[in-house]
Amino acid sequence: MKLEVEVIFKEIIKPPSPTPHELRHYQLSSIDQQVAPVYNHLLLFYPTKTNVQTDNINIPDLHHFKLSVSQVLTHFYPLAGRIRNNSFVDCNDEGIPFKEARVKCRLSDFLHDPVPEELNKLFPFPLDDAKELPMGIQFNSFHCGGIGIGLCISHKIGDALSYFTFLNTWAAVARGDTKNMVLPEFISAKLFPPWNVSVPEPSLAPTREKNITTKRVVFTSSKIEEIRAKYGAKNEIRPSRIEALSAFIWSRFIASAKEEPSHVILHTVNLRTRFEPPLPARCFGNIFYLTRTVPVPSMDKEKDEGYNLVSQMRDSIRKIDKEYVRKLQVGENLSERTGEGDESSFIFTSLCRFPLYEADFGWGKPVWVSSANLSTKNLVVFMDTANGDGIEAWIHLKEGDMAEFGSDEDLFETL
Repeated sequence: MKLEVEVIFKEIIKPPSPTPHELRHYQLSSIDQQVAPVYNHLLLFYPTKTNVQTDNINIPDLHHFKLSVSQVLTHFYPLAGRIRNNSFVDCNDEGIPFKEARVKCRLSDFLHDPVPEELNKLFPFPLDDAKELPMGIQFNSFHCGGIGIGLCISHKIGDALSYFTFLNTWAAVARGDTKNMVLPEFISAKLFPPWNVSVPEPSLAPTREKNITTKRVVFTSSKIEEIRAKYGAKNEIRPSRIEALSAFIWSRFIASAKEEPSHVILHTVNLRTRFEPPLPARCFGNIFYLTRTVPVPSMDKEKDEGYNLVSQMRDSIRKIDKEYVRKLQVGENLSERTGEGDESSFIFTSLCRFPLYEADFGWGKPVWVSSANLSTKNLVVFMDTANGDGIEAWIHLKEGDMAEFGSDEDLFETL
């Protein structure tokens, strides 16, 4: 359904105390410098809470909510600064934009049939325009008292795991749970020293496009196991959920394409677990990289089910080992473009198994966490469903490609 959203209040939230002088210059790492200026983003939806004794809707204390933002910025001080020249963050405590908006419908009505393009109205600014502002928040209140929190953090500063470190620490601060605060370690520039020559153009993302449309496809746990079994029967290995769904979606995309595409498939990989010894999750920054898989085309396009792709993808991911990371640290592989940004790139990224539904600001955990419509073509974002059993695939394609993909009978018969 269409959303009518009215922004009723804007302000800038700043940390409660100045950032120490020695921390005012936050250096971007060589990986940070390569990441495109887009926002990591999520929408977290919380239902109406009714006071049983009075039947009144309990609206969250917005003053306390904003105070928690200010308090957590002390620990995540680069987020309150400004990004300069794709090189560093001026941690000047200028603060973050905070918007309060009213959504003229009931939350339950919207969640019954969410439209990806409409979700973008619930964020504080466009998701593909992360130039100077590291972060922004929009607090959306529905007619029923339900809440939607739109949080954006610049990908120039941190990856998905960094995003969740901030989100769940912020929630812990809001509910007064000091035991579950996870304070960040800002060491990405030490791990991956910045370029000493002229800063390159960002490359770790496809180019932004117009006329991109998004389809949200929900795979139940039983369908996922069915697809895994299908690919496992043709391989010596049992594929993971993401491997199987990547191969399946890719095969349906190829089958629906009007022209024979020549693509490079990319998967995001968390590098923290590839270090020796492994890095803790609280290490903040872009500590990830992209694997590159060149699919072996089938002689019969319509019958290409992507069976060979499972082992190819696994081999590509295995190459990102501690020796590969060591080379990244000294810049040996960073200068090699791996297909990102090219017309041929097709990215799969997964938020599954991340703490997606843990953010409790004091009024319970979210009933749904969503992505939105992005201006990146040929991108698939995997997210856990609310019950944790299934997987939502947020598929972003050019309108013409989506028209063909969306009419794929084999895809929706499988679902």
